[in-house]
Amino acid sequence: MKKGIHPTYYYDAKVICACGNTWTTGATVPVVHTDVCYKCHPFFTGEQRIVDTEGQVDRFLKRLKAHEEYKKAQEAKRAARTSPERPLDSFGLSPRAVSALAKAGITTAGQVLEKLADGGKALLEIEGFGGKSLIDLKKALRREGYVLPEEQN
Repeated sequence: MKKGIHPTYYYDAKVICACGNTWTTGATVPVVHTDVCYKCHPFFTGEQRIVDTEGQVDRFLKRLKAHEEYKKAQEAKRAARTSPERPLDSFGLSPRAVSALAKAGITTAGQVLEKLADGGKALLEIEGFGGKSLIDLKKALRREGYVLPEEQN
């Protein structure tokens, strides 16, 4: 061995655990402090205790909670998107089709779905509302997530 390059080896180094347990062992420092030992580690004791010295569990739980809140917000957004109370002018239909439906007293998606349950002819009988408007309306409803009555079978 070369002289002067190796650390001093202590044959009776004292190890102190956070739980209060102490023992001696060989080490290159006279006193070793540790957070967990064989008397308090969950693997050896059999108890379900989370050892979290750096806050990793708290960070994980925080991320998990944020993800659950995000999922709830997305679900609420999806539910609002397919609400039967949603006005027809938010679907991007032509102004002529929207005004023709409004003159007939149909202003919400729920009212359109009720008319579609009777068949597409009920909407085609409305003055100023034609076949192309009906096709555009059905496409817009499907795009927004609505299930049309004739498609439920």
